[in-house]
Amino acid sequence: MTIPAGRRSVIHVVAGLLTENNRVCVTRRRDDAHQGGKWEFPGGKLEPGEDRLSGLKRELREELGIDVRGAIPFQQVRHAYPDLEVLLDVWRITDYQGVAHGREAQEMRWIEILHLDPRGFPAADLPILRRLQLPRLYLISDVRRFGEEEFLKRLQRAFDAGARLVQLREPHMERTAFCGYARRLSALCRRFAAKLLVNADPSWLADCDADGVHLNSHRLMASSERPVSAKRWVGASCHNLAELQRAEALQADLVVLGPVLPTASHPHGSILGWDRFAELRQSTGLPVYALGGMREADLARALSRGAQGVAMISGVWDAQDPAVPVRVLSTAD
Repeated sequence: MTIPAGRRSVIHVVAGLLTENNRVCVTRRRDDAHQGGKWEFPGGKLEPGEDRLSGLKRELREELGIDVRGAIPFQQVRHAYPDLEVLLDVWRITDYQGVAHGREAQEMRWIEILHLDPRGFPAADLPILRRLQLPRLYLISDVRRFGEEEFLKRLQRAFDAGARLVQLREPHMERTAFCGYARRLSALCRRFAAKLLVNADPSWLADCDADGVHLNSHRLMASSERPVSAKRWVGASCHNLAELQRAEALQADLVVLGPVLPTASHPHGSILGWDRFAELRQSTGLPVYALGGMREADLARALSRGAQGVAMISGVWDAQDPAVPVRVLSTAD
């Protein structure tokens, strides 16, 4: 029997992200446990009266035999299964002592972050997986300027250089043309294990064969719930606090925030500036990409203000060879 969400308590689970050399530590749940046999990030239930960080340290000492010396909050996910509801409270481990091992005889592995398969994890972990796999660079298309064939060539060079996330944003295209071109981009994305989000009506997603949708600010504010299932990505364009709060309420996977600097298309338009960007960034737990007038040199500034990275249109496509800025941005620490 499915228990209504309002009639059951929420189980608070703390978990830790141990990463090294682009790999992350995961453990397998016992077959007889809830979500048995699936991989998870090591951790467990908070004990009554226990604070979050203390619980995290205790759990990782018990499970992996390590002493956590430093950790920062990464993301919280609330998820309702048919039989129980969990608050998954995930922390990034910044410092620890000891050698991680399956101290409770559970299977433990270090897996390449880009090779994490969501089918092997509980549903509550999916937003964590997506955030872990987010790159520093979020590319935005410019098909209207270059034409369909030339843009495909430029995008392939960008993928060759390390780009792994792209938004198809072409408001001039009607549905048939847009979805047809999205399918071509999607096929190219799969060759490089890249993700494609379409800036379009969410009802178009099935015809686009894309990984998710990107909501412009109008669609964002008109939405009262997440427009696609948890198996798909949701991005959103934000310019102010209200829009960031709506994106959080919809459980978006990422947002772009801007314009931070003047842009070629709107040189005299209203801009946030870096100080206001940093203030708004602190108001949300979502991954935020800085948008608007971004160039290679702006990545370090964006990261220092808490951004996931930068979102670019002309900053990449204006280059004679788009692989050059992409390579710099994709390999930056």
